[in-house]
Amino acid sequence: MATPPPMGPPGNPMFDGGPPPPPPTPGTDMTGICFRDQLWLNTYPLDRNLVFDYFALSPFYDWSCNNEQLRMRSVHPLDISQLSKMTGIEYMLSEVLEPHLFVIRKQKRDSPEKVTPMLAYYILDGSIYQAPQLCNVFAARIGRALNYIQKAFATAASKLEKIGYVDSENETAVTESKVAKETIDLKEVRRVDQILASLQRKLPPAPPPPPFPEGYIPPAAGETDKGPEAQEGAELQAPSGDPIVDQGPAKRMKLM
Repeated sequence: MATPPPMGPPGNPMFDGGPPPPPPTPGTDMTGICFRDQLWLNTYPLDRNLVFDYFALSPFYDWSCNNEQLRMRSVHPLDISQLSKMTGIEYMLSEVLEPHLFVIRKQKRDSPEKVTPMLAYYILDGSIYQAPQLCNVFAARIGRALNYIQKAFATAASKLEKIGYVDSENETAVTESKVAKETIDLKEVRRVDQILASLQRKLPPAPPPPPFPEGYIPPAAGETDKGPEAQEGAELQAPSGDPIVDQGPAKRMKLM
């Protein structure tokens, strides 16, 4: 005879034939994981009627929600007429694009009209993800932007340091070239002076100035101090007396 399987200790639901204990309540941040059950997808179609059953297999599902109570009463878990009469945590199917995209919203219901959104999940081609919260998206984007800004400033600072080093080198080279040019100019000046001095020694002395013409009276010291305009005006003045004596009209010869 076949030996029956050993019985486990009393009180263990696995051996007592009872249902397994529900998994712990999922945390709020589970954006780093993804769930996919390929065997279920190969067996059942993924549509709006069965998508919640597929979502209940994932670790994102909260077994203490109102939808689970409806499932236990053999009521469709997304029946809004039943969920609106309850209070607590519930899931709602907000967006549907069969068979590729399903968006499920987790919310807290306080009254038939008042609900508070908590989290969002989306099923994309059979893979279940938790949508990140808006504050986390902003924090990630801002952190990434700050990282890029820091890299840009570091690159700009390194390039500016290189530019400053090159400018200092250029300034040093320009200063050296200026000093060299000034030295060359001084040498040329000295060389020109030497040439002029040698020419002055070789050439004969300059001849004396020619004597003044007879009757020339050099101007007084006060007149020489006057400007050229005053001298020109004095030259333009008419002489006081005409050296040619006026002898009257010329006499004409009488013809015989």
